[in-house]
Amino acid sequence: MTRATYHHGDLRAALLRSALELLESSGSDGLSLRAVARAAGVSPNAPYRHYADKEALLAALAVHGFGEMAERVIAALATAAPEDLVVVVVTEGVRHGLANPGLHQLMVDSTCSTRPEVQEASARALAEVAASLGVTTTCTDETGALATGVWALVHGLYALLRDGAVRPGPGEDVDALVARIVRATVGPLPGVAGA
Repeated sequence: MTRATYHHGDLRAALLRSALELLESSGSDGLSLRAVARAAGVSPNAPYRHYADKEALLAALAVHGFGEMAERVIAALATAAPEDLVVVVVTEGVRHGLANPGLHQLMVDSTCSTRPEVQEASARALAEVAASLGVTTTCTDETGALATGVWALVHGLYALLRDGAVRPGPGEDVDALVARIVRATVGPLPGVAGA
């Protein structure tokens, strides 16, 4: 990236792209504003135009991750059969995590999860996905509990698959395994639109 492209307004995007690549290759411990600047091809001070410190950059990455995951899930729900809605949510969430393990870890890590902007992004993503399912996110009713349970399935299955504690059976891929587990766990879904 050259200084000329910064003036086109894409410095923030270039920094996020570089930070995502570094996060996946080196983890959050290997991430620094200086390293991100170097990877983006900008001056060492350029990241400070958008991020006060490393923690602010990590929070921005987590916010990005929640938005990206919600978009992916909602797009997949648009073509899903009514009986497969929860399977699709969990499968897409797990796929997102497996494709971006560093980002997924950051999204749920205490380093970022206590920051207000990350909490808002998480709540917004959950609300958008819940709305696509026709449920609420208030844990005091049955559909709110379902939304929270689905979120827990995404994170739990992702972690088990990542760590190798759960593996697909012979002739089975990850998607089929996730679908089988979700159907066995959740069963019929009263109160979900179309189920």
